[in-house]
Amino acid sequence: MIKFYNTLTGKKEVFKPIKKGFAGIYSCGPTVYDYAHIGNLRTYVFSDLLKRMLIFNKYNVKHVMNITDVDDKTIKKSIKEGKTLKEFTKKYEKAFLEDLKDMNIITPVLIRAAENIKEMAVIIERLLKKGYAYKTNDGIYFSISKFKNYGNLANLKNIKKRKERIRSDEYEKKNPGDFALWKFHEEDDGDNYWNTSLGKGRPGWHIECSAMSMKTLGKSFDIHTGGNDLIFPHHTNEIAQSESFTGKKFVNYWLHGGFLTTEKGKMAKSIGNIFTLKELNERGFSALDYRYLCLTTHYRKPLEFSMNNLESAKNSLARLRNIISNLKDDKRTDKKYLSEFEEAINNDLNMPEALQILWNLARDEKATGKLRTIKKIDSVLGLNLFKREKEKVPFEVKKIAEEREKLREKKEWEKSDELREKINNLGYAVEDTERGFVLKKMR
Repeated sequence: MIKFYNTLTGKKEVFKPIKKGFAGIYSCGPTVYDYAHIGNLRTYVFSDLLKRMLIFNKYNVKHVMNITDVDDKTIKKSIKEGKTLKEFTKKYEKAFLEDLKDMNIITPVLIRAAENIKEMAVIIERLLKKGYAYKTNDGIYFSISKFKNYGNLANLKNIKKRKERIRSDEYEKKNPGDFALWKFHEEDDGDNYWNTSLGKGRPGWHIECSAMSMKTLGKSFDIHTGGNDLIFPHHTNEIAQSESFTGKKFVNYWLHGGFLTTEKGKMAKSIGNIFTLKELNERGFSALDYRYLCLTTHYRKPLEFSMNNLESAKNSLARLRNIISNLKDDKRTDKKYLSEFEEAINNDLNMPEALQILWNLARDEKATGKLRTIKKIDSVLGLNLFKREKEKVPFEVKKIAEEREKLREKKEWEKSDELREKINNLGYAVEDTERGFVLKKMR
């Protein structure tokens, strides 16, 4: 029996899929205007664990994630850098996918906003005809007063709380809580617009996820995930516009992940307390060290991040790998430990308990079937416990590569080539990527 804490009802519920043996999951993905930070990545680890847990329970899973490549941030920054929207967003999408790979996150089915404008326009047209939406001089808005259950997901009690969260929205509208479905083209948007039956313009943020999730998973589907910060207004608005469009319940189970916190509070670009995977790697930590840290706290609770905590996670993962490194395959599995593990993960993804069960098994000298049982457990935890770690690059080689990078930035190509050759002579190859250089041992 699988149970999830459903944000919509505020309680833990037994999971009952719409279609037996099949689970449809939609996860709100990145807005590709910058590199993802590890606070963002914690949420994607959570949705990956959810998918792996359902697969472990023999579900056929379709996991969809959107790429937000059309919104205020992507448009403004692409114009500032003098690049087309597609050229600009592809850079950060590529970097994001590299992060997913490093974190051993199974890549979901990806769907991009810019490729689904037509589907968004169809929904907006229908909302206008049904009286849920209205036009102003600068766009088309959804009227929250027309949707009876507006705010149930966020447990909103009054309009005051809504006003506090929408002060930054300066577009025209009848009600302060109404939100943009379509924004008519303005000069500041440059060439970033689409000609549709709605007029020349671009979609609002919220309508993108409704259109892409329903296109890929149907008008009603099982699970929608995201961070706590998306409960309001984003997911609240998704529900309102989707259910007004279809007349059906949009999503059965809403699962939300807690924040990654530091001494300065929630990890966020606006606060300036962020770290990227690349920065952690430069400090000697792997992406899987961070993944292990994510497993130590329940997905719904805040996870306190510090270098000390990450160091502890790194050491724990190293000890665990060391303990199991010499296991032999006796072609058996340990039903007791596997049953305990299954019970833990099926109880609203209780990964801290699941991790402790793994440790108990690893240390149990009397247990049989260790190798196969741990492999099954790791199929959910995703720590690649039996994969050999990459060799560490010597400090001298890294230093030369960093000097070469500075020369490349200055376009001093001959000098940079000389350093490349020096790196090669030390037994390493340097590869240039969107995120900077990568060093690999030459065989």
